[in-house]
Formats: sequence, structure tokens, C-alpha cells
Amino acid sequence: MNLTDAKLRKTKNDTAKPVKMSDGRGLYLQVNPKNGGKYWRYGYRHEGKQRTLTLGEYPLMSLAAARDAHADARRQLLSGIDPAAPEQQEQGGGTFADVFEAWLAHWRKSVSERHAGMVERMMRAQVLPALGGLGVASVTTLNIVRAVQSIDQDGKNETAQRALETIRMIFRHGIVNGLAPRNPAADIKPADVLSPVKSENFAHVSAPEIPALWRAINGYHGSAAAKIAMKLVAYTGARPSMVVEASWSEVDIEAARWEISAERMKMDTAHIVPLSRQACELFAALKHFTGHTALCFPGDRDTAKPMSNNTLGKMLERLGYRGKQTPHGWRHIFSTQMHELGYEERFIEAALAHHKRDKVAAVYNKAAYLAQRRELMQRWSDHLDSLAARVVIAAA
Repeated sequence: MNLTDAKLRKTKNDTAKPVKMSDGRGLYLQVNPKNGGKYWRYGYRHEGKQRTLTLGEYPLMSLAAARDAHADARRQLLSGIDPAAPEQQEQGGGTFADVFEAWLAHWRKSVSERHAGMVERMMRAQVLPALGGLGVASVTTLNIVRAVQSIDQDGKNETAQRALETIRMIFRHGIVNGLAPRNPAADIKPADVLSPVKSENFAHVSAPEIPALWRAINGYHGSAAAKIAMKLVAYTGARPSMVVEASWSEVDIEAARWEISAERMKMDTAHIVPLSRQACELFAALKHFTGHTALCFPGDRDTAKPMSNNTLGKMLERLGYRGKQTPHGWRHIFSTQMHELGYEERFIEAALAHHKRDKVAAVYNKAAYLAQRRELMQRWSDHLDSLAARVVIAAA
């Protein structure tokens, strides 16, 4: 049955997969899920191969205009011409999904398989249904905005932001490899199109409670690996996920430094963490147990995968700190304590790998203030140990 304007105006798709509405002879409207857009397409065979030509976006391209474009394409096909050939040549190979696959194959070599798998699942579930079938040269900024806003409207703000950044990377890969002519995501700022980010309140104990917390961690009789990981989170001020996913290739005990890749940091550059004497001792002890594996904290069942991020949270719960202290809460404690000890904001922010989004105001350098941060890290480790021992060290 042929389509009508009235039917098209009422069309929506609340499912998780694209829906095709046929108008006959290969012309159909693809309705992507959750306001992902509606696109006129022509499916046909040329030289024995199934091909798809994207004609335009509804309602910008009306039903009548789509039928005219379809008729033109059929005339070319009957003359032996592939109607998608000019489009394919312009696009350098095809759809957004094609460029995604090329990017994924290249990118996953530089990150952990766990992280690559997480991003791949997110893109296939959240983004490709909306953008995958579009010709890469025809993807507009509005297409991308609609796709990420749909994710955001489902209450997945962080996923929407990760999706936007991944889309940017895909187009950058496409441009440098001749697969895409431009990056329509380049000028999209999350603050302009997504809901405001809610600041997470990671539970943490007050200053007077730090000594008891640190003594409890030191006296923990559960997993030795979890205990070391927790102490490294505290000593380094690093995000818990960065610690549990650390690999031995990142850690140089002799040089007392830990370099986290840009991909793992989700930043433009890597981040160097100067290691205090205490942190080096922990890594050295850990190496006796896990030095034969690639990961510093391999999982119990599969050493190719890191320890679960939930392990540290469960450790704190067993110690009686449920709702009082989270692994991430150590970063707040670190920041507050070092401010109180008189260290400059810029050194503390660099240690926490916080960087301003204003690229002119602050171009992040992985080795920024390295000498000052090395002194700061040792000072913090000594201070933390002194709190547990109830020994007061004079402020710097």
C-alpha cells in the first residue's frame, strides 16, 4: 500500500529498532527509534549486489519530492547506472556505520578490550539505530544533536556525552582516512544541547574521621589486591577506575611514575602521576603477585579483564563505611587536605587531572607542574600516614 501524507505525519517509532514503511518499488521511509529521524531510502540491486540510496530526510523532503527522486534513481538504474555511485564516491565509501566500523577496528588496538567493548555496545545500542544507515557525507549537525538528545532524554546524560565525543572521534578518523569530507559534530558543545550535568556527591568522611578510616583500611583482612588498590586510590588521588584498570606497562617503579594514556583518561593527552615512596612500595609488593599478567589488578576469573570497579566499594561496606565513604570520595579528601596544607590550587588541580575546558586559557600538559606535584604527592602520603598515627606534621 502506497504511503500518504496523513499517515506519514502520524508516524512515530517507540521501539528499539528502525521501522521501514514501504511506498513500493524499493522506496521506503526508515523511521529511526526515539526521534532519531525519518529518512527516505531506495533499496535496489545493481550488478547482483543489494544497494541502498539515501534520498533525504522527512519532512524536509516531502512524499512527492521523495517519489520524484526515486523515479530519477530508477531511470538511472534502468540505464545501467548505479544511482548511488556519485554519492558513494563523494562519501569515500558509504554510511556512518561503515566509518564507525573502520574507526572501531583502529581505535580498539589502543585501549583495553573492556573499554572498547563498553563503547562498542553503547554505540550499537544508542547511536547506530539513528545514524548508522545515513551516508556519512549527508549526516548533519542536527542529526547528531537529535541522536544524543534522545539518549539524554532517557536519563542517560553521561552516556549522551560519551556518545557525542565518540561521534567526534569517528568523523576525525573518517576525515584523515578519506572516508568523510567533514566533521558535523565538531562544533556541538554538550552544554548547548544536553541537560545540565548533575554534580555527584561522592560520600566521604570528615577530616576528624580520616584517621579511623585509614586505620580500618590498613587492618583490612580481605582481598590483598583490593586493599592495595584502595590505598593507591588514596595515595595518588586517581580515579578508582584508573587504578583498578592500570596495566604494568604504565607503571615505572624505578622512576616513581605512572603514566595513564589519553584514551583511558578520556582526554587529549596522557596524565603522569608522580608516585610517592609509599605508592612505589605498594606497586612493588603487588608485582610479586600480578607481575606475570598485563594488568596490575586482574580479575579472579579472567586475568585479561581488570578487577571489578565494585570491589573497592564492597570493601568499604565490609569495613562499616556504607553511605559514609566511597572510593571516589578520596579525591575530595585529597583536595581538601592539600588545600588546608597550603598548596596552590593549580598544583592540586593538575594532580587530580582537572583541566579547564577553555583551550586558550589552559592547554593541558601531561607533565604540568611535575616537580611540584611530586613533592605534593609525597607530602600527602606522609600526611595521610601521620593522621592514622595521630602525629601532626607542620604545614608546608
